[in-house]
Amino acid sequence: MAETNYVVCVDNAGYAASLEARKIYLRLPDERAEVDDLIRIVDESGEDYLYPSHLFVPISVPEAAERAFSIA
Repeated sequence: MAETNYVVCVDNAGYAASLEARKIYLRLPDERAEVDDLIRIVDESGEDYLYPSHLFVPISVPEAAERAFSIA
């Protein structure tokens, strides 16, 4: 997966309680997880967990938006 701080969930099948489709999530670096085709994100619980990477697409976020996300 490309280096980015944010991803959008494109499929929440099997994870409806933890993920919202079409929502932007913060991606945390985890090289070991990526070897297993997993991605670490901060989900709806506010905690970071591993999910299959095919559920997400990396996105570019303008700097102003990234600052706004970090405040929330």
